[in-house]
Amino acid sequence: KSGLDPGGAWHAWGMACLKAGNLSSAREKFNRCLKPPMDLNQLNHGSRLVQDVIQYLESTVKPILITDDDYFTTLRELEATLRTRSLSLEMMCEGKIQHNSYYQECLFYLHSYGTNLAIISFYMRHDCMREALLHLLNKESPSEVFIEGIFIPSYETGKLHMLENLLETIDPGLESWGVYLIAACKYLQRKSYYHILYELQQFMKDHVRAAMTCIRFFTHGAKSYTELGGKQTWLLKIKDHLKVYLQEVSRSSGRKKMTFTFRKKMSATDVSRHINTVDLQMEVTKFLHQCESSGTSQMTGSSLPTLFGNNNMKMDVACKVILEGKNIEEGFGIAFRVLQDFQLEATEVYSKVAKQLVKQQKYSEIRQLLKCVNESGVATKNDGDNIILNCLNEFKSIPAEDLDNLIQDMDSDENKIQAYVMCNKLRSAYLVSVKQEKARAVQLVQQVRQLAESSGDDVVKAICAQWL
Repeated sequence: KSGLDPGGAWHAWGMACLKAGNLSSAREKFNRCLKPPMDLNQLNHGSRLVQDVIQYLESTVKPILITDDDYFTTLRELEATLRTRSLSLEMMCEGKIQHNSYYQECLFYLHSYGTNLAIISFYMRHDCMREALLHLLNKESPSEVFIEGIFIPSYETGKLHMLENLLETIDPGLESWGVYLIAACKYLQRKSYYHILYELQQFMKDHVRAAMTCIRFFTHGAKSYTELGGKQTWLLKIKDHLKVYLQEVSRSSGRKKMTFTFRKKMSATDVSRHINTVDLQMEVTKFLHQCESSGTSQMTGSSLPTLFGNNNMKMDVACKVILEGKNIEEGFGIAFRVLQDFQLEATEVYSKVAKQLVKQQKYSEIRQLLKCVNESGVATKNDGDNIILNCLNEFKSIPAEDLDNLIQDMDSDENKIQAYVMCNKLRSAYLVSVKQEKARAVQLVQQVRQLAESSGDDVVKAICAQWL
């Protein structure tokens, strides 16, 4: 008469029937107020009313656990045990629920009015992981339901291995679980749970991604190459994963084409290249670890460069290796291989090293560097000269004797003149200029005279004028 929503009354009546043990009557009452969800895959457990029903049914019937102290049980407790045993969710030894009316009743309400997540969570609560997985597959539920309902509860309760065994039992090739497993990996990566991620990737036999996770274990958080020296087992694991992947690829290419849709693929050449990178990183790690231990190490950057970074970082590795040895020659071989393997801009690296040496006032080592560059066999005629010119561009404060030595080491007279001009040594520039072929000498001396005039060097200006 008052036009109020009767839903609340039906629900209360239904609960009263449940409590009285009248299950069929409760179903009829709830049918008038409970509705199935619009979207079965929504990430919740359905309406509050359905949850109340399930909660009541589950709380009414506890598992019966017989203990050795049963003979202390009072008569009243024994009576209660006998009365509820027929209805209870009795746990069998392997942890499954015996089918009884209350268990069936929960499933009736969940299947009629609950979401897929609610059904799966119910199965998981009662150790029926297999049923939860089969329900997920049959309903083709999205991966969020798998993560929320099955995956998170499994690793939080230490049942990840049990989950993995069941996934394999249901589908030995894991193909039907591919979408769910990839989603689980992404979730773990977002959460930075890398140890669980690595375990899962090994279970998936996703060797390429497992190798990538090992790279993170190797590089993450390390502040020195001494630390990286202690983490070299990860480098061996990266190699193992990549080698196993190569074996699998070569095995499957001989047979009918195998489709591993969810495992990361990579060409054999790329895998070989990565194995080569790992080998080189091992050498770099051993070398720099040694340098740090013996105290020859001087460079301290904000981040630690490794060969797993971008090209700039690889160039930093090459610089570090050249600069941190006892002398330039000691690390040059490894650095040269880094430059060759990754086709890096060698002159840029050498110039960077030379500038560091100027800062450290190790002028004789710059000459050592130029010797190594020239003997490397791939340097072009001007490489050495360009390294020196790049240095002079930034540093005007090199002592006169060292400066002269460096400029004398240059190959091309033209470059020597340019270097002398950059350092404002106009007299030296004049002396080299007049040795050139006549027409070119005239041009060069005229340039030196103009510079002398603009800088107010009357002596050099007069010499040039006289020669001309």
